[in-house]
Amino acid sequence: MRRIKIGIDVGGTFTHAVAVNTADHTLIGQACVPTTHKAKEGVAAGVVESMKKLIHDAGIEAEEVLMIAHSTTQATNALLEGDVACVGIVLLGRGLEGKIGYRQIANDKIRLAPGIYLKTVVSYCDTDKDLENDHIIHQLKDLEKQGAEVMVASEVYGIDDTQHEEKIVSIARKAGYRASSASAISKLYGLRVRTRTAVINAAMMPKMLETADMTEKAVRDSGIDAPLMIMRSDGGIMDINEMRKRPILTMLSGPAAGVAAALMYARVSDGIFLEVGGTSTDISIIKNGKPQVKSAQIGGNRLYLRALDVRTLGIAGGSIPRISDHHVGDVGPRSAHIADLQYTAFSREKDFRNIELEFVKPKENDPDDYLAVNNQKTSEKYTLTPTAASHFLGFAGEADKESVNSDAVRSCFYSVAKILGMKAETLAERILFISSNKLKPVIKQLVREYKLDEELIELVGGGGGAPAIVPYAAKAMDLPFKISENTGVISAIGAALGIIRDMVEKTVLDPGTDDILAVRKEAVDSVLSMGADPETIEATVEVDAKNKRVIATATGSGEMRTKEQNVKPLSEGGILEAAARSMKTSPGECTLEAATGQLYLVSHRENVRRFFGLVKKQRQPLRILDRQGIVKLQFRDARKKVAEPSAVKKQLSYLIEELTTYGDAGALLPDIFIMAGAKIIDLSGLIEEKQMLALADIELQHLPRKEKIAVIGAKK
Repeated sequence: MRRIKIGIDVGGTFTHAVAVNTADHTLIGQACVPTTHKAKEGVAAGVVESMKKLIHDAGIEAEEVLMIAHSTTQATNALLEGDVACVGIVLLGRGLEGKIGYRQIANDKIRLAPGIYLKTVVSYCDTDKDLENDHIIHQLKDLEKQGAEVMVASEVYGIDDTQHEEKIVSIARKAGYRASSASAISKLYGLRVRTRTAVINAAMMPKMLETADMTEKAVRDSGIDAPLMIMRSDGGIMDINEMRKRPILTMLSGPAAGVAAALMYARVSDGIFLEVGGTSTDISIIKNGKPQVKSAQIGGNRLYLRALDVRTLGIAGGSIPRISDHHVGDVGPRSAHIADLQYTAFSREKDFRNIELEFVKPKENDPDDYLAVNNQKTSEKYTLTPTAASHFLGFAGEADKESVNSDAVRSCFYSVAKILGMKAETLAERILFISSNKLKPVIKQLVREYKLDEELIELVGGGGGAPAIVPYAAKAMDLPFKISENTGVISAIGAALGIIRDMVEKTVLDPGTDDILAVRKEAVDSVLSMGADPETIEATVEVDAKNKRVIATATGSGEMRTKEQNVKPLSEGGILEAAARSMKTSPGECTLEAATGQLYLVSHRENVRRFFGLVKKQRQPLRILDRQGIVKLQFRDARKKVAEPSAVKKQLSYLIEELTTYGDAGALLPDIFIMAGAKIIDLSGLIEEKQMLALADIELQHLPRKEKIAVIGAKK
């Protein structure tokens, strides 16, 4: 029997659904329906419709489905449109601090979008005298009379002891109210930001619960009893019951499915992922096999919410050229479908010799210089786009070649160029030059911000518009690139292959080893409760000394990694060839340093000359590869130690001593990774040797005594 995962991606125009065979990640089927923004059920209606169409068209049996996962724009749309509930806040405190906290929260206006504010009503509960049940019920009823539909309990310094918040929530739920506590959403100090985050979470609860119930019912009515998962804003997935508690985690999850596909399907370890649609391009970073996240904002308000760091630009495959004085002055931000123009690249017409140029305003307040091509033979209106330009110049390669009308593209480019008084090639080059120039400063900024090694990164394109934008941009920046397989449905594939994920972020003023292990355990327990197989769980911990925080992230799969189990491994020679390609050398110059049966560590020594060749330095690039020869982790220059579990801590200490650097801020420990079994254990977020040793103990305690383990260190 087939084992299938279904992924559904909600885009701005279309909702795509795919069925992925977990044995080899091949596509069993795909379906596409218009995104149902205006339906009573919102975009959830399209999720259900696309799923049903997929199951019918691909002949999928209910018992074959292991999991269904979908992205959603419901939370973001609700906030931007103000379709949220009024929230009643029970602010708890005592003495002067409590009264100051009450005034702070009572006067806090939460702006969701221009002109749209979230309505809140606030009451104060003195924890020294107002915690009787009757008094709390009276406060809740008073908040309800003022319009509150959902309740939030938040206490000054409430993360130190959550019992008061939990008591309010318990009483509220027994009285029939939807309620949550601020400490259940965030464990960070900062009353205003923590309360605001909890309030936004509560405000979207009614709408999101209605959507979740409708989606789950439709799935169950179809006979599928598999887990229903939702994309998170940090690139992972969570089960629908967890979403019911923390819908805020889905809020900025638009690009998350594409990034998940870059990790799990395109197998990117270090790269810049560009998800290119018809109207916009989302740019995100993958470093050391992990997507990069940052604190989220809504309406300019900082929240205690981690989301993918995504930069969105108004340039994509369908962007329209803008003409000034018979030259292309700009491209975008409006796209063909916004201006109600047809794509020449996908035209049914082949002959564009008899045309007339028009200049249009896609929206009322737009400039009137957007290019429209009136085919006088058919009276249909088209436009040229980066998609057409890329195909005309041959940058798109084989991607989407069958769906593009090459005759129409050539005919239209020659005709438009003739009217503008230039060569067709010049016109196409100009469109792509302007388009790629909009990407370059953002890509360079991300490289600087995340200190990416430019020798290791590549551009990875996903989305239907990727062949139009990414190849030319890569050429212009002299960077390697690749276009993801099945690029048009890459985000739906990402949803299907998404990894169960949770993050616990806690304020700890002086974190000791016990604090770090406790936060890690909380994150691991969370993904376990959502159905992650214990054998697949990986956890990383970061200590943010500046902000006094410990951040633990746990990930895991709902079942054993079936693809890896079913893959026939490469020979040692094949592994060396794959590593050599990555390090731009020959297999004979590479050394297999360690193998666990699932992962391989390969090194290469090279001489680097500096200062006009007068100084010679040796460096050691390293690659960790899986059984297919896919690079999982790469280093330009690193050190390694190979040992059995009992000797790992000693070797780890050797590397720390060798690679630690010193500056004005004191000692800076190296990035440390451990290759063990099928896992790469990341200790790079820790700031003390004893923290690294403690986590290494936890991670390695169940390994066989004779297991070969590699410890890798690189200077920060």
